Amino acid sequence: MFRNFKMISRVVFGRGCFNQLDDILADKRADDNSFVVFLVDDVFENSALKGRLPVKDRDLIIWVNVDDEPKTSYVDALTKQVKAYVSDLPAGIIGIGGGSTMDLAKAVSLMLTNPGSASDYQGWDLIKNPAVYHAGIPTLSGTGAEVSRTTVLTGPEKKLGINSDHTVFDQIILDPELIAGAPADQRFYTGMDTYIHCVESLNGTYLNAFSKAYGEKSIDLCREVFLDGGTDSDDKLMMASYCGGMSIAYSQVGVCHALSYGLSFVLGTHHGIGNCIVFDYLDEYYPEGVNEFRRMMEKHGITLPRNLVAGLEEDKLDKMTDVALVLEPLWENALGKDWKKIMTREKIKAMYKRM
Repeated sequence: MFRNFKMISRVVFGRGCFNQLDDILADKRADDNSFVVFLVDDVFENSALKGRLPVKDRDLIIWVNVDDEPKTSYVDALTKQVKAYVSDLPAGIIGIGGGSTMDLAKAVSLMLTNPGSASDYQGWDLIKNPAVYHAGIPTLSGTGAEVSRTTVLTGPEKKLGINSDHTVFDQIILDPELIAGAPADQRFYTGMDTYIHCVESLNGTYLNAFSKAYGEKSIDLCREVFLDGGTDSDDKLMMASYCGGMSIAYSQVGVCHALSYGLSFVLGTHHGIGNCIVFDYLDEYYPEGVNEFRRMMEKHGITLPRNLVAGLEEDKLDKMTDVALVLEPLWENALGKDWKKIMTREKIKAMYKRM
């Protein structure tokens, strides 16, 4: 059975297209009593972007903090805040920020219509009720969160996404002007997320013509951005993120992302830099990709942290390994159906100890 893949309903791309947000939301505001919730990264609270938000009288702005990776408990608290604001459901949830902010927006839009805690839905296709209308507006590019069917969350027991067709944004606004001011190191780490998506997709056992077409285009754009440079790098990076997300939508990621999830759960390492830390040790699995990645690091003057796992208690190392092993589709994509004979707990622990 082939997957009946759900894609984003509407996409607008171009410099300055953020200014169309008011017109886009006008169609969703049913009457004077309707309201929209803006979930915005709090780094923009005192920026010019705040004044550009098309906020109406009844709308709610929540400045979200993503210093830490998104947690299910934070999603639950945000959902409670929205429900306490007005008894009715909002006309829409608008996520403005990097991948973590967009993941929070997706998760809150789901939890407004589904009972319980966000941690109850960490897994594949556990969501039963459609989300409220939700739109994503990236201010960083690379995670592919704007296009993916998952919202990656750290729960009490695991780091695992809410993977569902209902998670997919109804609308995305891709304005390259919004990513222009990102700090250079953060831009690199987030951009490498897309590069690594493509390396894992293009070298995976799930590879097919759909994922290959998007993956090849995305990785070419990453090379242009991080090896060649140019005045239109932000435009290219934004499209690399989109295409990279599309590539893994019909395939999967692999070894790097599985190990990165464990690193993040135990040490709180952010996803982008976590992927970079792990990828630098994966010559055995992705030799050409790792070599090119190191060239990109050298060109951009990036130095990765070392010895993060040195001296880590055995129980934490075990938990890190448990989190990585839960992600069975990632291992199967990377190593095939017999992956459990190849990737043992001992081998995973040995790889972590090198980091």
